[in-house]
Amino acid sequence: MVNIPEYYAGKNVLITGATGFMGKVLLEKLLRSCPGVKAVYVMVRSKAGQSPQARIADMINCKLFERLQEEQPGFAEKIIAVNSDLTLPELDLSKEDQSILAENVNIVFHCAATIRFNEPLKDAVQLNVLATQKMLALAHRMKHLQIFIHISTAYANCDRELIEEIVYPPPVDYRRLIDSLDWMDDELVSALTPKLIGERPNTYTYTKALAEYMVQQEAGDLNVAIIRPSIVGASWKEPFPGWIDNFNGPSGIFIAAGKGILRTMRASNDAVADLVPVDVVINATLAAAWYSGSQTLNRPGNILVYNCTTGGINPFHWGEVEYCINMTFKTNPLEQAFRRPNVNLRSNPFTNQYWTTVSHTLPALLYDGYLMLTGRKPRMMKTITRLHKAMMVLEYFTSHSWVWNNDNVTMLMAQMSPEDKKMFNFDVRQLHWAEYMESYCMGTKKYVLNEELSGLPAARKHLNKLRNIRYTFNTILVVFIWRVFIARSQMARNIWYFVVSLCFKFLSYFRASSTMR
Repeated sequence: MVNIPEYYAGKNVLITGATGFMGKVLLEKLLRSCPGVKAVYVMVRSKAGQSPQARIADMINCKLFERLQEEQPGFAEKIIAVNSDLTLPELDLSKEDQSILAENVNIVFHCAATIRFNEPLKDAVQLNVLATQKMLALAHRMKHLQIFIHISTAYANCDRELIEEIVYPPPVDYRRLIDSLDWMDDELVSALTPKLIGERPNTYTYTKALAEYMVQQEAGDLNVAIIRPSIVGASWKEPFPGWIDNFNGPSGIFIAAGKGILRTMRASNDAVADLVPVDVVINATLAAAWYSGSQTLNRPGNILVYNCTTGGINPFHWGEVEYCINMTFKTNPLEQAFRRPNVNLRSNPFTNQYWTTVSHTLPALLYDGYLMLTGRKPRMMKTITRLHKAMMVLEYFTSHSWVWNNDNVTMLMAQMSPEDKKMFNFDVRQLHWAEYMESYCMGTKKYVLNEELSGLPAARKHLNKLRNIRYTFNTILVVFIWRVFIARSQMARNIWYFVVSLCFKFLSYFRASSTMR
């Protein structure tokens, strides 16, 4: 087998979802590490009055592509934007574009999907199942196609504790579901959704499972592989550490914790936080296409599925995530923090609800009251409401652990040459979690919030100011409690003096013991 860059040399590649988080990283890595690739077709729809070509031109001017721009100044010439909408019949492709893709494409990476967890079922099926079905139909017309890669999720089968690298049959036939959704109105679909998704937490995981099974059923003689990443986070190494460009998934939670808005969250400290860096997923994806695409004579009988996860190889727990977030944002704070970073994870729902009211709702109401008194528009309760919705969506994943089989990922790594292993590294055994979490948190500061590191001294000064305000408030609160409750009751005073005398006796004993040693 040739090495990975040699395999992609002279190939025409098609990518869907190229403007999304993973799609961007895939496009950048493919062009940078496989400079011999002939052309990359990207299917993009017009949006907000921008043509597909204009959207791609804007995208490649972002920070992510700076390294590629330095190494290969003419890389943009290889990117061909194709006007398309995956929700429309025949993907809204012109006859000319259909013909070009059918004649030229060798490799397909289908990354497009809705990642909104609580998308209405009709919309989720449209974007995750029907769009994939249309892509497969297009792939069947491609005369020189070597491999079709479908990006799924490790949580497609989250109703199981042990998840093997196989396609599981869903509880409902996807064809019958599609036919039924055609005549049902939105109200009826909404009422039936909980029954349909069963033990899965949302429509995202449900429709991803349907899409996997549909790919298996309709692949026919196509060479297909499925990549299942878990919770995709900021980059580990490439093109530089900590790159992230959105608030999705854990990133928004990390920012809310760094701003001091998020104080409590429902999660199990001992549950595995199956985060996987985006560059690890993309390297594994490119390697999987190389491996399957090279197997022209010895193609496997079944679709190869890759569980791209970290929990079984290099486990990291939500309690450790909490510690890393608090430490990083106290050392390198975000600008204009609302309160000092101090998020706490709680497994008990009642305890979490109490602290949500005390630490989130009450401070937000007080702050909005202050804004109204000063003639400004209240905004904190709106922010807190959005945060609570995001936390409810993630709660299922932060409170459970799964066991994923990674045999195919291990096999894939064993097939690679030492040079490819270095250039397309997805060996998460080498991942140092504390360092990664620090670069992730700093990435949210630099690339999502666009905060300069030169502003750190002012941010630290602001954090010290918040600490002093907190100490002052606590002192006033103690004095108030004393004046209202303790000073007016003889019994309360006796209890107070007893507790204080015990504390003094303990301190005296501790000092005496230390002196004797």
